[in-house]
Amino acid sequence: MNRLFGAKQTGPKPTLSSAISNTDTHVEGIDVKLAKLNAELTTYQQRMSKMRDGPSKTALKQKALKILQRRKMYEGQRDQLQQQSWNMEQATMMTDNLKNVMTTVDVMKDTNKTLRKQYGKVDIDKIERMQDEMQDLMEVGNDIQESMSRSYDVPEDVDEAELDAELEALGEEAEMEGGLGWHRGRGRSRDFCRMRCRVLLMSRRRGEG
Repeated sequence: MNRLFGAKQTGPKPTLSSAISNTDTHVEGIDVKLAKLNAELTTYQQRMSKMRDGPSKTALKQKALKILQRRKMYEGQRDQLQQQSWNMEQATMMTDNLKNVMTTVDVMKDTNKTLRKQYGKVDIDKIERMQDEMQDLMEVGNDIQESMSRSYDVPEDVDEAELDAELEALGEEAEMEGGLGWHRGRGRSRDFCRMRCRVLLMSRRRGEG
């Protein structure tokens, strides 16, 4: 039975790459044979071109025809093998493309799984609440800044004459105590001193109130 159908092969299965390599090797062997046949045909043609018609030329022509038939047979076999090799190369390219596609799909699946896992930890409601709190804090900060930058104006109902009188009194007290150096500081502006005394006077009134 083994002689008819062959024994079961236990070695590694052939691959497309090995099959293509074997086919290309056969094609190269056929090309060598074709080159040899072409050289023989050229020799016969050259000899027949120098011979006269007769039995010798006819016999040489028959040999050339047989070589030509062999060349056509080898050329047909080579074309078939080249087509088989091309088909296998296309199958190899399709297999490689399919592998690349499957690898890309696997990577996309892993990436999608990782993104789902990471985004699942994100609480959108918590982020929105945090944004609202930040906005509220910014508004509170602006209110505080506005309040801190508010100016303290002197009330409009203050009597200027009364302020001048108390200013003179404060000036005399400062001169006696040497605190403000009223006469020694002549380089200071009288308006600046008046304003300072007004502030002190307003502070005293608030304390009395």
